Amino acid sequence: MSLPVTLRPRAEADLVDAFAWYEERLPGLGEAFLRAVDASLTRIQRHSEAYPEAHPRVRRAPLRRFPYGVFYVIRDDRIDVLAVYHARRRPRRFES
Repeated sequence: MSLPVTLRPRAEADLVDAFAWYEERLPGLGEAFLRAVDASLTRIQRHSEAYPEAHPRVRRAPLRRFPYGVFYVIRDDRIDVLAVYHARRRPRRFES
């Protein structure tokens, strides 16, 4: 049984910012970014423990095609996505 995936407000804000940045560079690229995130969330839901811990209890699933990672925590009843972060940015402290 797979757990539901929830996005924290910070992760939602990350998606909005990244979408806008990519869409500004090339129309349609923001949509491609969101599709890559959606595919990653599906993989996380199906195989949540397949990705390594990047921080204590916080796992990182890389996106395909884009230099971003989805940072998440596995709870008893859900998977919480904490952030969607660019690989070259210095990670902020995660509130898990």
